[in-house]
Amino acid sequence: MFFDLDGTLVRYCGMHYESSWAAIGEAAGLSKEWDELLERYLGRPDSYPEWVRENAALLRGVAVEEVEHRIFPPPYARGAPQTVRALRDAGYTVGIVSSGVSLVAQRVCTELAMDFAVANELLVVDGRFTGEAVIRVTLDDKLAMVRQRAQQLGLELSEVAFVGDHMNDIPVLQAAGCGVAYAPKDPLVAQAAHLVTECFADIPELIAQQEWS
Repeated sequence: MFFDLDGTLVRYCGMHYESSWAAIGEAAGLSKEWDELLERYLGRPDSYPEWVRENAALLRGVAVEEVEHRIFPPPYARGAPQTVRALRDAGYTVGIVSSGVSLVAQRVCTELAMDFAVANELLVVDGRFTGEAVIRVTLDDKLAMVRQRAQQLGLELSEVAFVGDHMNDIPVLQAAGCGVAYAPKDPLVAQAAHLVTECFADIPELIAQQEWS
């Protein structure tokens, strides 16, 4: 059972795409600069690595503690912690694959006792951001990481359920054995999914009832 992070497990309301990236930028006092970068790169998913690196560079020297104080506890989607717990209790391997930030993804993974989290990392030395990033999940090819992680778990994509909300989740929603659009941000996201819900708590039952491809 794989989950997207931003706009799915966590929802930073009032931020662009409810995202961890936007929340970190605001927490660091960099909203204006990050908005300018977003405008410059919007609509260019293939340039996502460059966008990440430029955002990371703006954070150079910022204390991680200052940011964490403003973005945590994670603003979980209503019902998300209970749903993850129910899926774990049902025997599912549960994890995160996100083009968001590992600072948030790892916190969510730990708090919800999930099995893994894969996201993009902002490097830290001596408690401060270095201005560098490690890109693990690109915006335009999340499916590649989902496929890789499934293989590491000994699973075919047809055995994976994936929950996402945004346009970049469409390839995964289509390829997974069970694609769930939670609070989809665009009608095309809903169309790509096997299941659509506005209620996180309904996900375990919906998956249990689904005839997987």
